[in-house]
Amino acid sequence: MTKEDPSAATTEEADATCPYCGSTETKRDHPKGPSLCRSMYFCESCQQPFERFS
Repeated sequence: MTKEDPSAATTEEADATCPYCGSTETKRDHPKGPSLCRSMYFCESCQQPFERFS
């Protein structure tokens, strides 16, 4: 079993840009999306949810 780097989630969230308005003021809504490679995010600026593929 490996330990996850706690800063990895912060870095990933900081890299998420809203596809609707281009804002970087986003937060991860759910750590896991419908599949392992997708995460759900929410834009604080335009209030839109979006998926991010990793």
